[in-house]
Amino acid sequence: MHRVMVVDDEALVRSGLRMILGSAADVDVVATCDGAEAVAEIRRHRPDVVLLDIRMPEVDGLTVLREVVRLPDPPVVAMLTTFHSDDFVAEALGAGAAGFLLKDTEPAHLIAAVRALAGGGGVLSPSVARTVIDGYRDRAAPPASVTRIGAMSPREREVLGLMGLGLSNAEIGRRLYLSTATVKDYVSAVLAELGVANRVQAAVVAQEAGIVPVEDEGR
Repeated sequence: MHRVMVVDDEALVRSGLRMILGSAADVDVVATCDGAEAVAEIRRHRPDVVLLDIRMPEVDGLTVLREVVRLPDPPVVAMLTTFHSDDFVAEALGAGAAGFLLKDTEPAHLIAAVRALAGGGGVLSPSVARTVIDGYRDRAAPPASVTRIGAMSPREREVLGLMGLGLSNAEIGRRLYLSTATVKDYVSAVLAELGVANRVQAAVVAQEAGIVPVEDEGR
């Protein structure tokens, strides 16, 4: 069972996400709250995944994120936003967020994203994956030299290229006919070899190196 917590300043949003996620047999929404209560509630309920609004009036998502990642055994955190391009996305990803989701993400995709996050993956809403990656690149130099890709195996380069599309481990596995567990191992190896902290930073390197599959660009 994937234990999930929703942090948003709007009660209606919290209620809607609870309803959507609660419809999945393997997802348990253990708590919902606003930013001011978030860290205390995370300590109390110890969720596996936190969906965290990036913009909140009292205590914003970035402040919560920085506190959460310092907790012992912190949960995986994905940022929520209503904007296709958010000024704080790059900062959130650099601070340790594992992904970026639009609040109007289709229910099935939202549930799949939670499963991917709980499995140790990172997620980007497909409609904004390229925007997020390009925005991250514009704000900071690639976090690892593309020359490090030369030391990778052909399969690791394939995995990295698909990470550049913002695909989850399960989606990469389907493309390459690999198990999700095997893809997870490859992703871990890729991040270590590039010396990057998360999948989005790896995606930036893939874009800079030009190894994202051409036939998939623009999907």
